[in-house]
Amino acid sequence: MKRRSLLKAFTLTASIAAMGMTWTVQAAETIKVGILHSLSGTMAISETSLKDMALMTIDEINAKGGVNGKLLEPVVVDPASNWPLFAEKGRQLLTQDKVAVVFGCWTSVSRKSVLPVFEELNGLLFYPVQYEGEEMSPNVFYTGAAPNQQAIPAVEYLMSEDGGSAKRFFLLGTDYVYPRTTNKILRSFLHSKGVADKDIEEVYTPFGHSDYQTIVANIKKFSAGGKTAVISTVNGDSNVPFYKELANQGLKATDVPVVAFSVGEEELRGIDTKPLVGNLAAWNYFESVDNPVNQKFVAAWKAYAKAKNLPGADKAVTNDPMEATYVGIHMWAQAVEKAKSTDVDKVREALAGQTFAAPSGYTLTMDKTNHHLHKPVMIGEIQPDGQFNVVWQTEGPIRAQPWSPFIPGNDKKPDYAVKSN
Repeated sequence: MKRRSLLKAFTLTASIAAMGMTWTVQAAETIKVGILHSLSGTMAISETSLKDMALMTIDEINAKGGVNGKLLEPVVVDPASNWPLFAEKGRQLLTQDKVAVVFGCWTSVSRKSVLPVFEELNGLLFYPVQYEGEEMSPNVFYTGAAPNQQAIPAVEYLMSEDGGSAKRFFLLGTDYVYPRTTNKILRSFLHSKGVADKDIEEVYTPFGHSDYQTIVANIKKFSAGGKTAVISTVNGDSNVPFYKELANQGLKATDVPVVAFSVGEEELRGIDTKPLVGNLAAWNYFESVDNPVNQKFVAAWKAYAKAKNLPGADKAVTNDPMEATYVGIHMWAQAVEKAKSTDVDKVREALAGQTFAAPSGYTLTMDKTNHHLHKPVMIGEIQPDGQFNVVWQTEGPIRAQPWSPFIPGNDKKPDYAVKSN
């Protein structure tokens, strides 16, 4: 080979090597974040929008320069409403994809599936949905509500004059840990208020259940014994046939109000809500709350849904777990900026006491010890357009009680995060 050809070959090889170095540097200059939500199966109706909200929030942060000068790179996986698969996908995100943090899960069974993985590998999970409490892991930050930030205030409202002065309670839930533990807490709370067991009915259905004809008929029979309210912890796409059956049998909110803990604007999008007007949901945020931060948040989401051509973009809605996802990602980003690192131990320390002006209209604080947000509580009434009118709310954010005082022995539990295994 002539000298000139050798030089050309050397130059070409050097250029390719330099390009490879550039690509490597570019890859190292992003921060990978995992998104662990069911995009198929029974929970897709609720979780798909959380994935999309996470992507919108990441885009929003990247548009402002990212975090510590690095862009966020989302890694999306689909655990497909399969609880063991959550653990597998969680491990994949932490060990193969090398993500700095994971935002995900809806059901408590999915969270409990991934929890040992995150504690073993010292990963960081942000969990955005209301849950039963009884957990405070150093590897999880809980941006949804604990029972004292949703379930207990909702039942207190139903027992009040404004809420209808309910005397009997039909507890209907999907058969897994969140509804069963929440109802254990509520039964103890109701006992403390003088409600007898004969005035409490407890019924569970499997995930994906679709035939509520007999259950709604039984609710009607039960309500003949006195002023009754239904407490629903039904999750996923089962909510659609449940609410349709209420309408089919003419069970109106004025007769037997239903307060739901896992139904929001997204779940109501697919059904005619006119027969459901007056039924309730308890959350820490509704799309309808009127403040400048929320107006901007809702407008940004609707524009994003349209730009990305998301399914049902013309009727895009926000809801509580979407807001909790948004708040959680921003809080994590703030903590990474403060820590000047994505190191889990440093970020965990930096998260304590973080604040964020949330779309709910309140400045939310990450508790310094228990890994939960201080949150306002709101009770909303279903409107004909599928939105909620807030009929009651707390004066301000309240501190979470992950260890419910209505479960014996919890007064001896520590008020700081400890591993579950």
